[in-house]
Order: sequence, then structure tokens, then C-alpha cells
Amino acid sequence: MGADVEIFYRSTRGGADPATASAAILKGLAQDGGLFVPEAIPALDKSLKELAGMSYQEVAYEVLKLFLTDFTEEELKDCIRRAYDEKFDTREIAPLAEVDGAYYLELFHGATLAFKDMALSILPHLLTAAARKNRVSNQIVILTATSGDTGKAALAGFADVEGTKILVFYPKNGVSPIQERQMVTQKGANAFVAGIHGNFDDAQTGVKKIFSDQALAKEMEERGYQFSSANSINIGRLAPQIVYYVYAYARLLAKGKIEEGEPIHAVVPTGNFGNILAAYYAGKMGLPIGKLLCASNENKVLYDFFRTGAYDRNREFVLTSSPSMDILISSNLERLIYHAAGNDGQRCARFMAQLSGAGQYEITRDMLASLSGFYGNYATQGEASATIRRVFEACGYVMDTHTAVAASVYEKYRKETGDRTKAVVVSTASPFKFVGSVMKAIAPEEASGSKAEEFALIDRLSALAHQKIPAAMEEIRLARILHSRECEIEEMPRAVREFLRLPL
Repeated sequence: MGADVEIFYRSTRGGADPATASAAILKGLAQDGGLFVPEAIPALDKSLKELAGMSYQEVAYEVLKLFLTDFTEEELKDCIRRAYDEKFDTREIAPLAEVDGAYYLELFHGATLAFKDMALSILPHLLTAAARKNRVSNQIVILTATSGDTGKAALAGFADVEGTKILVFYPKNGVSPIQERQMVTQKGANAFVAGIHGNFDDAQTGVKKIFSDQALAKEMEERGYQFSSANSINIGRLAPQIVYYVYAYARLLAKGKIEEGEPIHAVVPTGNFGNILAAYYAGKMGLPIGKLLCASNENKVLYDFFRTGAYDRNREFVLTSSPSMDILISSNLERLIYHAAGNDGQRCARFMAQLSGAGQYEITRDMLASLSGFYGNYATQGEASATIRRVFEACGYVMDTHTAVAASVYEKYRKETGDRTKAVVVSTASPFKFVGSVMKAIAPEEASGSKAEEFALIDRLSALAHQKIPAAMEEIRLARILHSRECEIEEMPRAVREFLRLPL
């Protein structure tokens, strides 16, 4: 494998036995409700110069072998080969675009045009390999809440994968029309999609409650099922996200844009905190990461947290033009809190209990000081829209609404600090996925009208930006709607039972 030490995974809440990587991937969530974290962050064992000569697939192996230590070299390379193939519309998998004084890491070249493809292309293969490795004969039931992009990427990844079923819950009025259409047209006999009457946090909380229902778990076990998760709470989602930060640095080094060892900032549009946590882990592995710029939209719970050390979800929930970031409970932050608490599961569990009860907690000054590598800020919808327009007019480059939040925050950071360290801005979705908001920014006179005109706007954006419409977008233009289920939050367990044909 090339990894000298086997990495085991512990719960952030300290109440579960250590698990191997494959067992942690299978379980998704620890028995005590915590998230799995590696006992130690492994160091890169290839030099940055060596990595600079590698393909995306080769970098993926060098990173994942260090985290997923109970997978054989053959198993891991097979998962990587199956994941990062012609599903992506560029051989680079994650190309960098030099635009407006930064390097935009484009993570939207996969099957669903969003960064979730980067991890959800490989998770089904890791999961089925893990099931074989652990002699699991049960069908794996993937249960996922989505704020828009995870749902489609998970559905696409798991559709008709033998030995699996997938259930996705999304906020009925909290995703873009294109995101919804991508999900409700998903084929696959093993797939189920439902819109809930609530927001993403409601969906995520509902999924966590179903996961922790021990009576249901026992009933499912008797019928040959077991739950796992495709959300970024699953370590099998998080580890592959580390790869693209290492790859981005390697590509900049290979192109002569940076010197070996030169630090770069990572600017990440952040909702559930998984994407930026992957950058944090990359830095802990030895990648020269400078600042981690955590970019929020008007649901600025993370901005307030990094400023004050207080996390408080008791606030108005704002539906914005960057819906994948419309989140007040950033699940992956729990992993960072665990590390900031000195890897003390009991301390972390107390904070999470406060969040579950009162909806808020406050970390100590020492813990907050240990997070000084993070910079938090936010952008309003107006600021993000202005950034889309400004960059398009100046550079001819079109970005989506989430990327625009990151670009806006990066602009604020540079004005505030004068820091000119080179930066990678994480571009999380194709502008075609959020075409209504993008067109309002660059051609407002053409963007007024009903949601039914989304595909007319896509055609127009293609012409304005001189970009070919992605094949994945063309596929859903005429696709038939296959999922029309809606339910109340409290009806989610019943919907699961119905799909799995369990007694009601």
C-alpha cells in the first residue's frame, strides 16, 4: 500500500469503538451519533515535485492509500479507475482556470455538474468494496438529505449499483429548478426521491433521526438491509475531497505558477463544511495551505462562529440564490470542533448536545485561537451577483452563484488585509445549473420570466459565454419525471418504510 501505519477511525463523540476505514465507510455515522475521524492525519509520503508529475487518478491513489489503509492497492486503484473516467468531460478531471487574479479550481466537470461528483463518483465503489471486505451480505441502503447537489450526484453514483438502494430527501422549495429536475428525472430501479415540506436542516435532522432509530435498524437487519450515508458525514465522501486540493497544488507547481513549498490560500464556498474541512486535512498532511477562507452566504452562521466562537442556529433561515449553502447546521464542523477540543470526544459531545438542545454552543478562547488558520466572511446575493457580472465583463469568465460567494469573500479579504498570497478559489458548480440567477447578473433584461424558461436561458447563456451546453444538461431537457413524492418532515420514516416495503 505504501502506508506504514494503519489508520483507525474514532467517533467525534467518544462513545464508539475504533473502526477500520472500510467499516467507517459502511456505517456512515458512528453508533453514538458522532462522525468518524481518523485517529491521526497521515503525512504525504510523496514530495510535491513527485505529485506535480501525476495525473488526477495517480494523485487520488497517493492520498487515499494513506487514509483507507485496509483497502488493498488493487481495490483502491480499481475504485479510482471506475470513478474518474469518461463521466468527466475533461481528462484533467479538475482543471484550473486563471481568472481575475486567482486560480479557479473547476470541480463541475462530472456527470451532475457540481463538486459533489468528485467524491460521489468513487463512494459507491468504495462502499461495495467495503461490504465485500467486511463480509456484509445485507443490501446497503443509502439515506441522504440534500441541499441540491449531493442528491443528484448520489443518485447518479448509486443508480442500479448491485446490492444498494438509495433514498434522497430534498427541500421541495429550497433547490433550483435545474437541481430539482436532475433529481426527479433520475432513472434506476433502486432509487427513491422525495421533496419534504421544510428546509435542508429539517431534511438533515430527519435523516439523522432515522439513522439513530435502533428499532428500525434491527427490523431492517432482519430483512437484509442496513443503512449507510452518502452525505459528507461519511468519511468515504470526505477523504476523496482532500485529493483535489493536493492535485490543484501539484498542477500549479507543474505549470510553474508557484515554487515548491510556496503557500496558497484556499477560498471555499461553505455550507455543510465538508469541502473546506478537506482543505484543512490537506494542510495537516503537509500541503502548504496558507489561510482557509470560509465563504458564507446570508445564512452566515459560520461567519459568526469564526468571528466570535459562538455557533447559533437560532436565526432566520434565508433562501438565497446559492441554495446549496442555505444551511444553519453545518454537520462537518463537528469534526473541526473535535480537533479543536484536543480530540476529546466527551467535550465535543457536550457541544453537540447543546446544539441539539438549545440550538447553540460557544467554544473556549483557546479553541478559537487554535482555528486562526480560518478566515470567515460572507457575501450578500447582491454582492455575489455583482461579482458574476464584473468578472464576466472583465474576463469573459462565467461563474455560478456559489463560486461567486467565494470570489466576493476573496475580494473582501484582499481589500481588508492587503495579502497577495496566491489563492485557489473552489468553483463548485457549473453556471448552467443556476442559469436564472447567473443570467440576472450578466443579462438582466433577458432573465425576467417564469421558471419554465430555464432551458431557453441555458441556450442564451451558451451563446453569450461562447460555451457549449454540457451534455449532462442536455440530457435532462426532455427527460421524463419519475419521482413526484412529497411529504411532511414527520412522514420521512414512513416514506422510508414504504420504499423498503417494511410494515407501516
